[in-house]
Amino acid sequence: MNLNDLTDVSAWLTQDRIDAAIMVAVNVVAALVILLVAMAISAWAKRRIVALSQRYKRLDDTLFGFLGNMVKYLILAIGVIFILNRFGIHTTSLAALVGAAGLAIGLALQGTLSNLAAGVMIILFRPFRQGDFIAAGSESGTVTEIQLFYTVLTTYDGIQIIVPNSDIWSSAITNFSANPTRMMDLTIGVAYDADLKKTQEVLENISLSDPRALPEPAPVIRVKQLGDSSVDFTFRVWAKTEDFWGLQAEYTRKIKVEFDANDIGIPFPTRTLEVVQVPKIETRSVTRESGAA
Repeated sequence: MNLNDLTDVSAWLTQDRIDAAIMVAVNVVAALVILLVAMAISAWAKRRIVALSQRYKRLDDTLFGFLGNMVKYLILAIGVIFILNRFGIHTTSLAALVGAAGLAIGLALQGTLSNLAAGVMIILFRPFRQGDFIAAGSESGTVTEIQLFYTVLTTYDGIQIIVPNSDIWSSAITNFSANPTRMMDLTIGVAYDADLKKTQEVLENISLSDPRALPEPAPVIRVKQLGDSSVDFTFRVWAKTEDFWGLQAEYTRKIKVEFDANDIGIPFPTRTLEVVQVPKIETRSVTRESGAA
């Protein structure tokens, strides 16, 4: 490097360019500081929100995990806006550009976004929780996982079903686990020649024989209707939701055993075939002769 080169460099390094370089360096350092601070605050806020669900068992983990992510990305977005403003970029024009791009992406991913919207509604309004047995649309099973785009169900025979959230949210949802108690409603048919008073007593004794049956509301056992081949009794007993299926199976077994022990007949469909003999019809064969004219 000779004297002329040094003269050219000194001529190029004007005070304005030095100030501009210092300003850029300061902005880069400030942007890095803002980004690090935003990342630290967002991570801390997410941990605090998720910790609430772990501290209180009645709070749902999925909901607070979703809220923690929302707060995290919101803080990061605010940090990005501060960084852009630091470099003199107008966020209003950027917001318009992002909005136009978002509209195009939304039209292209309409089905996916509908699942996302349904997932947000499911997580916010909580029509069911993880571990509930539900029926929605044409599917039913135990909820094992709730994601933003889909819900995972496990059927009673161990099959995993992944259902889009839009299919669940757009249909009626039956939650069999929402209430702590359920009513077992059985229809018991006995023969017309059965002693109705004795049948009533046997069913009442059965309803009180299992400790899983709740005393309140009290069991209801009444004659329901006179059927085509049986007198039908209504047998209604309340139980805890977790005891429902086991108690129903046990009561069905006990009813059959006690009816047999007390000679109470249970009608079953019968079919009578009547054979009618059709008289034989005598037939004669006729032979026709034909000749040439």
